[in-house]
Amino acid sequence: MTSTLLDQPTATAAPKAATPGPGTARPRLAVLDGLRLVAALAVLSWHWMGVQHWPQIWHGKTGRLMPVGSAIGAYGWLGVELFFLISGFVICMTCWGRSVGEFVTSRVTRLFPAFWVAVLLTSAVLYFAPQRWGVDPHKPTLVRVLTNLTMVPSPVGQSNIDQVYWTLWIELCFYVLFGVLAAFGLTYRRVLAFCGIWGFASIIAIGSNFPLLSNLVQADYSWYFIAGIAFFLIHKYGPNLLLFGMVGFCWLMSLDRIQSMVQTNSGGAERPLSWRVAAVVITLSFALVGAIALGAMNGVRWRWLTVAGTLTYPLYLVHQEIGFEIINRLSPHLPPYATVAVSLGVMLVTAWLLHRLVERPLGPLLKRGMARSFAQVRANGHLGSGS
Repeated sequence: MTSTLLDQPTATAAPKAATPGPGTARPRLAVLDGLRLVAALAVLSWHWMGVQHWPQIWHGKTGRLMPVGSAIGAYGWLGVELFFLISGFVICMTCWGRSVGEFVTSRVTRLFPAFWVAVLLTSAVLYFAPQRWGVDPHKPTLVRVLTNLTMVPSPVGQSNIDQVYWTLWIELCFYVLFGVLAAFGLTYRRVLAFCGIWGFASIIAIGSNFPLLSNLVQADYSWYFIAGIAFFLIHKYGPNLLLFGMVGFCWLMSLDRIQSMVQTNSGGAERPLSWRVAAVVITLSFALVGAIALGAMNGVRWRWLTVAGTLTYPLYLVHQEIGFEIINRLSPHLPPYATVAVSLGVMLVTAWLLHRLVERPLGPLLKRGMARSFAQVRANGHLGSGS
C-alpha cells in the first residue's frame, strides 16, 4: 500500500538516497539465505551432537564419541534465535507494499506445502520404525497426525510429530500480529509503533501472570523479531538513532531472556553451558544482520546462497526424527563424524527433493487458489447480508 506523506521518513532521519534500489536488494537477501542455512545447521548440530539424551541413537554418548562436535553442538540451539532475527527482517522485506491478502497468501504458500509432506513422511517413519526412542515412545495416532497438519497441535493439547515444530507456533504468532498491522498498511511510522507496542507488551507479559498475553507476544523471542524489523527499516530507509536504540534495547533484552534457556539446555547437553558464550553468539547474530542492513555485504553475490535458502526450511522440517533414524542405522557401521556427514548428505538431498517435488509445484498452485479466494472476498465484500 502507498504510504501517506506523514508516514514517510523526514529528510534528516532517512534521506531518499539511503533507500536501496532493486540492484542492491538481491545480494542482501542472498546473504540472509546463507545465514538461514547456517542457523538450520546449528540447530541440527544441537540435536545430532549436542544433546546427550539419546545414547541409544548413537549407541553411546555423543560427548565421548565426538568431543569437539558435542562441544560445538551444545550451543547449536542458538540457531533458533538467529532464525527469528532473520525472520523479522525477511517478512518485512517480502511483504512491504503488499495487501493483507497477499501477505497471508505468501505465508501459507511458503509454510504449508513442505510442512504437510514433512508431517506425513515423519509420521510414516515413526510408525514403521522397528525401534522406538525419544520423548514420545508411542506410534503416531491418526488424530495426532491430522492435528499436526494444522501446524497448531500444541495449543490444543496434542504433541508435535517432530519436536522441532515448536518454533512454527512462535512464527505463527508473529505472523498474526504482523498480519493485523498489514491490514492497515505497512508504513514507516506504523511499523515503528508496532515494534514499540509489541516490546512494551512483552515486558508486561514477563512481569505478569497473563497466559493469553504471554502466548501471543512470546516475550522470550519477540526481541529477535522486533530487532529484525528494525534492521529492515535501516536497510530500507537508512540508519538513525531511534532505530539503533530499538535494536540495542532488543539486544539487551535478548541477553536477559537467554539466561533461562542456557539453564534449560544445560540439562540436554548434560554439562554446564556458559551464558557468556551464548551472549557472544547472540551478539554476533545481531552484528551480522546489522552489517547486512547497513550494506556491508552488498558485494556478496554467490549464487549458491539462493540454493541454500531454498533448502533451509525443508531441512529444518525433516532433520530430527528422520535424521535420528538414519543415524541409528549408520552409527554401528561408520565412525561418528562420517555418520554425521553421510546423514547430513541424505538430509540435504531429502530437503532438495521436498523443494523440487513439493514446494515448487504446489506453492504456485496454492497461490493461485488463494488469490482467487481473496478476489472473491473483495468482489463480494460490499454486498449486504440481504443481497
